[in-house]
Parts: sequence; structure tokens; C-alpha cells
Amino acid sequence: MYQSIHRPALYLAVLLVSAPAYAAEPKVTPYADIRYRLELVDQAGLPEDATASTLRLRAGVKTGEWHGLSGLVEGEAIAVLGKTSYNDSVNGKLAYPVVADPSDVLLNQAWLRWRSAPELELTGGRQAVNVDNQRWIGSVGWRQNDQTLDAVKVAVKPLKGASLDYLHAWRVNRVFGPDSPQGIWRDTGIHAARAAYAIKNVGTISGYGLWLDIPSAPASSSRTLGVRMAGELPVGKGKSVLYAAEYARQHDHGANPRRFALDYWLFEPGVKLGAVSLKAGYERLEGNGTVALQTPLATLHAFNGWADKFLTTPANGLRDVYVDAAYKVPGKGTLAGLTLRAAWHDFGSTRGGIAYGREWNALVSYPLGKHLALTAKAARYEADAFATDTTKLWFQVEAKF
Repeated sequence: MYQSIHRPALYLAVLLVSAPAYAAEPKVTPYADIRYRLELVDQAGLPEDATASTLRLRAGVKTGEWHGLSGLVEGEAIAVLGKTSYNDSVNGKLAYPVVADPSDVLLNQAWLRWRSAPELELTGGRQAVNVDNQRWIGSVGWRQNDQTLDAVKVAVKPLKGASLDYLHAWRVNRVFGPDSPQGIWRDTGIHAARAAYAIKNVGTISGYGLWLDIPSAPASSSRTLGVRMAGELPVGKGKSVLYAAEYARQHDHGANPRRFALDYWLFEPGVKLGAVSLKAGYERLEGNGTVALQTPLATLHAFNGWADKFLTTPANGLRDVYVDAAYKVPGKGTLAGLTLRAAWHDFGSTRGGIAYGREWNALVSYPLGKHLALTAKAARYEADAFATDTTKLWFQVEAKF
């Protein structure tokens, strides 16, 4: 297990949390996260329906700062309860739909952080990394196993509201786990840089660049430069205007044998009226018929429908027009915190005018006190000219301590 992480970073993190007691010994905080999930999938074209009953136990320790140093070590175990009636991407059960939650025991995170001043922070080791809305880099928190990076990350805050971030990753630990042929991307040359400035009551504007050289997945190698603006504008008591706009240009890079230059666009206006939020969106990932813009390090489940039909952008591109509505019960009553959410997507190509299909999503979540939460979730994809009709249902209980 320990051979699967960059060893110097692991040794430093372990050394930090097991150091002998001194007068200035940092506080060590243990934590645990227990999540049970039942996932049901009915996918046209496959003879069997999937039933995935999985339990994840994640536990770790995190230290407070000691002379600017802190660290975290976190492990997890994922177990299948009952019969494995699904394709977990490793077990070869191709008659079933894919549910990418294989059983495993592994080291999820182990990092050491040095903060020499409030304006400078350096983190090295295995870590979950989430950037902006996770469209380009995310930890895929919905799956039982996180996506983590073996990486060095530098964060600088040169003045109030401004931030500069740089990341270099040499390994990607994907949600499929180390037993899967696609579970680890080794010897990667991943570099990411971001500059952002936040304006109070207006929003945050950021510019970013990603250089992905992935020998294990050459088609995922690319260079992307983009700019994003997102925020919330108050317009009255309990009322605000929500917005996000983004543009990026992606080129081939590194190990990718194809040559391309493709655009990404996002427009997402919305409103917030007390406990209700409403959004509409237009997202465009361009394709030229041979290759399309890809976001291989993203938290993909959060985009383009929860049925996960577009984890890889089709060669003719993807156009997603959607609406999203949510309501969270306010106050301190019995139903406080109850969240209801629904979304609708219309999918098509960016080349050739192809109608891919439509999708409905719905979610109900409810917190039972400070430590326990219940979630029920559904997705229904209706295919026209891409993939097949698919229905997914999830029932989840999660406890955090």
C-alpha cells in the first residue's frame, strides 16, 4: 500500500504526526467518514441491471501547525455488501452497467504543508485537489474512492483578494483504484497555474493554464488556457443575481498524437430568492469530428447530467443547455436543512447538428443532526442519437465524526 505514494512525502507526513511530545506539540485531530450507498442502474442494451451496495470507511489524522508545519494521513476501505451485481471496471462483469466503486483498501491522502506566512503555503504529497468549480481539476467526491494527485502545490496571496496558485503532479490516482488498468496514471507531467482576484459583492475573476502530459492516456494530453468570472450580486434583502461565464482554448500537448485547437464556453445566469435558487446554463465543449475538447481531471459527475453519459466528450463535441432549481429549508425547525433539487438537460453536438438526448435529475438530502446525512438521488437519460436510455437511482447514508 505505501509503495503507491511518492515515498518522501509520505515519510515526512508520518514523521510529523508521530513526532514525540514537546511543549509546542501540535494538536492531532482524528476524524472518520462512514458512507453507505445503494446504486441501481437500468441501462438499455445490457442484459442485466446493476445493484451496487457499498460501504466506505475513511479515517485519518490531521495536525495543527507547528512552526508553520502541518500534515495529514488518511486511509480508506471500500467493501461490497452482498453480491457484486455490477461492473466495477475491474471484475469483468460486462453484462452489467458500470458502477465505478470497486472494493479496495488504500492510502487516500498523505501530505505535509508548510506555511511560512499567511501569504505563502506549500503542500507536498498525495492530496485531493479542487480548483474553482472543479470543471478542470477536482477530487470526484461523489464516488466512493477519491481522485487524488501526487503533487506539489504552491499558494501565494500577494495582496487582499488576490491569489496565485501553481501545481505540479507526477501521478494521478483515479477513482477506479490501483487494480484497474486505468486506475493510475504514472509518470505524468501535469502543470497547472491560476491567478485570481475576488471583488466583494461582485465575484471572482480568474485566469488559468493547464499543461497535461499523460503517457498512460495520450488522448488526454492537452494544453488549455482560459478565463472565468463568477459571483453573486446582491439586489435586495434575500435576493441576488448569480452568474458564471468562462472561455478556454485547448490545444494538443505532450504525448497526444492528434493535432487540434478547440474552444470551451460556459454561460450560467441565475437568481437567488431567499431559500430558492434558479439557474439556466449553456455549456459548449467543441469537437471537430475526429477529436473533442476533454477535461480528464475534472469532477465529471457534477457536469452534463448525473447519468454520466458524457464522461468523455464525443468526437462531434457536446452542447449542454440546462436549467437547475434548488430549495433549502431555512431556519431551525424539524425540516431545516432539507434540500430539494431538480435539473433538466438537452444535449447535442457542436458539429453536424446531432441531437444526442435529454436528461432529468432530482435530489433530496436531509441532515440528521451535525454528523448524519441522508441522500436520495435520481437520473433519467433518454437517448436520441448518442448512448442508450439509462435510469440511475441512489440511496445514501453518511456519518462524519
